Amino acid sequence: MERTTKVSSSFWTNLFKTPTEKSDLEQVLLSMPPFKNLSNKNFASLLKLFHNRVYAPNEYIFYQNDPGIGLYVIINGEILITFEAEDNERFDLAHLTRGDFFGELALLDNENRSASAIALKDSQLAVIFKPDLDEFIEAHPVEGIKILRGITQIISRRLRNLNQDYIELYNKLRNK
Repeated sequence: MERTTKVSSSFWTNLFKTPTEKSDLEQVLLSMPPFKNLSNKNFASLLKLFHNRVYAPNEYIFYQNDPGIGLYVIINGEILITFEAEDNERFDLAHLTRGDFFGELALLDNENRSASAIALKDSQLAVIFKPDLDEFIEAHPVEGIKILRGITQIISRRLRNLNQDYIELYNKLRNK
């Protein structure tokens, strides 16, 4: 008797996925600076713009140099952000879990992805695409400023941490 192995593709799962459970998504978004200070009415409108996505272990969410199209929020799972150098050496930049988000630069500029994102285990993400967020910001500019200010705070914090890491590494190498 021949055995068949069922192969699952998250492409089809993602294409026909129902909206994210609001309680999980709401809980995560309300803990994040870009979204926690929105009015209840506008927060409810913004929730409708998020799309649920699921990824299997070792599946790429996006590749370095892909067009940046949206912001991803981790509802469950683990994501690795990696950078591949010109000599094909891979550098692991960040290990992210529930409540973290990535891809935020895509909301601010029209540049390609600076790194890749890979699911380390079964992961549930919520994504908001740049055109949807741009439309929301245009319709609700006061709330849009709150979102952009929150994203800017996180990018600033990440840059300060990177600067500190750089100084520590520089000092460590200098003192060898």
